[in-house]
Amino acid sequence: MLSVEASKNEDDRSRRSGCHDPRRRSSENRRVHGRGHAERLVDEIVRQGKRDLTIIANDTAKPGTGIGKLISAKLVQCVIASHIGLNPETQQQMIAAQIQVELTPQGTLIERIRAGGSGLGGVLTPTGVGTVVEEGKRKIEVEGKEYLLETPLRADFALIHAFLADYLGNLSYALTARNFNPVIAMAGSTVIADAEHIVPVGVIAPDHVITPAPLVDYLVANA
Repeated sequence: MLSVEASKNEDDRSRRSGCHDPRRRSSENRRVHGRGHAERLVDEIVRQGKRDLTIIANDTAKPGTGIGKLISAKLVQCVIASHIGLNPETQQQMIAAQIQVELTPQGTLIERIRAGGSGLGGVLTPTGVGTVVEEGKRKIEVEGKEYLLETPLRADFALIHAFLADYLGNLSYALTARNFNPVIAMAGSTVIADAEHIVPVGVIAPDHVITPAPLVDYLVANA
């Protein structure tokens, strides 16, 4: 999955994500969530040369794969992810101050996205209390225990990779693609799905539909 948010108010974006450097201004910024590899959609972003992207993903993949292609093309301004250990190019660009990186624990990351998709004001988590993770965040005490308030994440575009889709846009996922994609599909204002197989309506059993068609705005078919 990959999702992109275009924010024309960078000050508002920085308050929500914390991934902002006032020295790096641009007229438009696109925020991107990622899980799985919507390869054709990523390739099209690279072809069009869309820049100043903010990637929200579990990781930045490897060079030449998925989100890694955006990193290699230097189209990314900021990354919000649980780790960047698989991609040395992300690490090099971060060290060179060419890209900003905000690391978020994996469980916290997906819950922030889930909160954004559900219209919640955020989530409370004990993860990170007493560590550098809590810096700049609000702490709330509940029944004597401290929690961090993690703000929700949404995006203008959610790029989803599914195994099956029908002509209406109902989606079904295979294996670990089901972990993040359904949640991220709820947190994008515009959802674009790239499916490996597109089948007639009715082929996907109702109880196998994970992302229902009303959430999907565009479906990309094989050429």
